[in-house]
Amino acid sequence: MRRTQRRRGAQGFSLIELLIAMAIIAIIVAISIPKLGTLIKNTRATAAEGNLNTFTKVLSQYATQYPDIGYPPSLAALGPPPNGSPAGASAADLVGEDMATAGTNPKQGYVFTYTPASGKPCTGYTLTAAPQNGAGTRYFFTDQNGQVRYNDNAPATASSPIVQ
Repeated sequence: MRRTQRRRGAQGFSLIELLIAMAIIAIIVAISIPKLGTLIKNTRATAAEGNLNTFTKVLSQYATQYPDIGYPPSLAALGPPPNGSPAGASAADLVGEDMATAGTNPKQGYVFTYTPASGKPCTGYTLTAAPQNGAGTRYFFTDQNGQVRYNDNAPATASSPIVQ
């Protein structure tokens, strides 16, 4: 009789126990998937804000290095020079290729639009970040003043709230 009791205890889980465990896991997954999407969007928005702050610093650095030009004519001018050429005003080597092409290739789900002011030297600019393909709902704006502004569900402007 003892042998029979031992075998019964060593047989494993019953089908009912496995189904209950799978149902609990399914409920947990169903609750966490929408929150994961929100978390990813918030992470991308935070990264876009950080990229705008980086651009603000790098654009100031460029204007200091090339005072006769002021702010660059494009984001590409901040990037690395081609094939080991020396850095210069057209390729200052202040950011990586991914940042220099952020106007045409989305960076972390956002496309950055840089518009320099007219005049030589250029004394101002606007820079916006717009989410692409559902990457988020928050839009960003900054200019030569360095304050990052945001707007939810619509493009941000100079009158949008400042990111705290």
